Amino acid sequence: MELINKMQPYILAVEDDLEISKLIVKTLSEENYKVDSVYDGRSACEVLRNQVYHLVILDLMLPDMDGWDVLRWIRNHMNIPVLILTARDSEADTILGLNLGADDYLTKPYHVGELIARVNAQLRRYLKLNEQSPKESSILHHGELTLNCHTCEATVRNQTISLTAKEFAILELLMRSPKQIYSKSQIFAAIWHDDYTSDDNTVMVHIRRLREKIEENPSQPVYIQTIWGIGYRMGKLDSEDIVW
Repeated sequence: MELINKMQPYILAVEDDLEISKLIVKTLSEENYKVDSVYDGRSACEVLRNQVYHLVILDLMLPDMDGWDVLRWIRNHMNIPVLILTARDSEADTILGLNLGADDYLTKPYHVGELIARVNAQLRRYLKLNEQSPKESSILHHGELTLNCHTCEATVRNQTISLTAKEFAILELLMRSPKQIYSKSQIFAAIWHDDYTSDDNTVMVHIRRLREKIEENPSQPVYIQTIWGIGYRMGKLDSEDIVW
């Protein structure tokens, strides 16, 4: 638990059974985890767009958008671990869940101790893989913009802002090398770990959303600037405003 205790991991529980949801929240909160809960698939995706989590506990039988579709959506947008917690106990369901990208699969009814152990294992592995190098600062500053890479928190002008995992990763990439210009293909490769296609506007959409969240005037950005024909970089500020 030493690695986990360096920070308070943030967990999202997606469970439509209110009593089970309350039990998950109570159990993991007592283990010093911060836990949010939602009760349907669409709400899960919406919350994940706007908040950085370290683990998702996912039921499969959800209203309006089932757990399989939520899992697919998560894997298309982020790399956080997903623990499926479901009454579907067939071998075929387990295999399908793992093949779709779930990191673990636990069936109901379950023992509370086993849930805690599996959550601990997933978070330990995830946080270890994402642990900052000793040479890398965990706190990044650029003018009035600050990123805490350990807690995945962002503030601008002393106000906390909610970023998705991809938005946070893009901003961290730019802030770690504020003088470097990144092309759209470089950003896409670094964040999505995939080949970039010239007609893909994914990077542009994420940059626009970032500007809407961090810029006072998104149409005249100060922090994320476009270098026409090349790409993006952090905006130039007076040297005394930048903390390296």
